[in-house]
Amino acid sequence: MTVLMWIIRILLVAAIIVVIAVSAGRMLFDRQVRNEVQTLFQGIPTESNMITEEDLVGLPEPVQRWLQRSQVVGKEKATALRLKQKGLFRMGEDKPWIPFTAQQYYNIESPGFIWYTTMKMAPSLSVRGRDLYYDGRGNMLIKVLSLIKVADASGLEMDQGTLVRFLNEMMWFPSAAINDYVTWEQVSENSAKAMMEYKGVSASAIFHFNDDGDLINFVAERYMDSPDGFRLETWATPIDEHREMDGRRIPTKGEAIWELDTGDFSYIQLEVTEIEYNNPTLY
Repeated sequence: MTVLMWIIRILLVAAIIVVIAVSAGRMLFDRQVRNEVQTLFQGIPTESNMITEEDLVGLPEPVQRWLQRSQVVGKEKATALRLKQKGLFRMGEDKPWIPFTAQQYYNIESPGFIWYTTMKMAPSLSVRGRDLYYDGRGNMLIKVLSLIKVADASGLEMDQGTLVRFLNEMMWFPSAAINDYVTWEQVSENSAKAMMEYKGVSASAIFHFNDDGDLINFVAERYMDSPDGFRLETWATPIDEHREMDGRRIPTKGEAIWELDTGDFSYIQLEVTEIEYNNPTLY
């Protein structure tokens, strides 16, 4: 057998080993996320009360208009949520946009979520990520090819950042506005300040609405990860589109922006493609 044939055989064996390793890594990552989602959903009640007009009493007027516009009155209060997304993401202002798909799961009674995404860096190169907010603590895990860990962030800044994200994503489960962990204060005719405290971590944000009651923006101080470490920056999520999905009118297209001293940095553009309330199971 020639040297060339030996080299070809070695390369084929190496390629097979890589494929097996990547498949095994993907299975392990998927299993970890499945287990985390099952833990997240533990204890969620199987039945929920209907939202009534009386539940809105005492809320700032723009928040009441938002809940009416969202069509939550007369429907079952959301205790769990699952949804699917697609969109584009980039790591920096000078970085390319990367397509992604994601699944997300929420426990709305005991605030928490899991966001599980796959990003296609190249035809044969994918990155899998999982953001978790559970029991008041946040964690971000990212692996290349489901194998090579490139990020595993936790700590007080992640706790605050994931709490802000939960508060922001209440746009998809508006009935949480009446939950005890959120308090409200009217700012103007079309805006209100939400304050959330959970498990010793707190944050606040301004919800901006249009005259019809649709949520059009969310602005908060949130910790941003940078090469120099975490720092508080202004974070906003302007909304581009609303649609009715599973009986509620919700934002379905938007982006997230860091409002920096050097200018605005938009790093994610997303669309909700599927949503389902009070079905605490995996896709």
